[in-house]
Amino acid sequence: MAATTVTDSGGVRIITEVIPATDPRAAQLTSGAGLPVPTTSFQVRGFRKAQPKALGTIHIFTGIIHICFGIILTVSEHRTPSLPVASGIFFWLGLLLVVSGSLLVESDKRDNILLVKTCCVVNAGVVLSTLVAALIHATAITRDIPSCETNAPYQLKAEWCFNAENKLLSNGLDSIFVIFCLLEFCTAVAALAFGYNAVKQHNYTRMAL
Repeated sequence: MAATTVTDSGGVRIITEVIPATDPRAAQLTSGAGLPVPTTSFQVRGFRKAQPKALGTIHIFTGIIHICFGIILTVSEHRTPSLPVASGIFFWLGLLLVVSGSLLVESDKRDNILLVKTCCVVNAGVVLSTLVAALIHATAITRDIPSCETNAPYQLKAEWCFNAENKLLSNGLDSIFVIFCLLEFCTAVAALAFGYNAVKQHNYTRMAL
């Protein structure tokens, strides 16, 4: 029979049972000793508290919007492109957001700390890119419509340059993209903050005794 020992320590009762070699349970424990020890990634679990799937969906959605508007505005302003179109910000920021969003969604499925580190690097680039993009759109708001800028005091302007609705539409579009940039900035900062904290944490292994 198995010998049982009961010990009380600090309000906790510890029961120790010694199983003899002839007990069938001993054979089961011996056979299970060679099994691989499951590993729980505490780092990835901490990163998933930021809901990377939701953050990635936001980046993918806004990235597609950037690319679509970039195509439309590039075609319509191919002769006199505005500052955002000339800088190509719709395309390189849109592609960066799609890549970042895809990595965030994938990190929610896989238990891989390397993927979390990659998300941190890409989102750091998103943070800088959104700041640059917001600055470009804000600068475009303060400038005149392309081909309507005058360097000489008596230089003639095209008739459509005097239509206030054109400038109002352009400013409204740039203002919307400034708001998008702020949303993307906040999303990237959240992913970067949780990812940085996850990378700093130490992983642990569940031990089987």
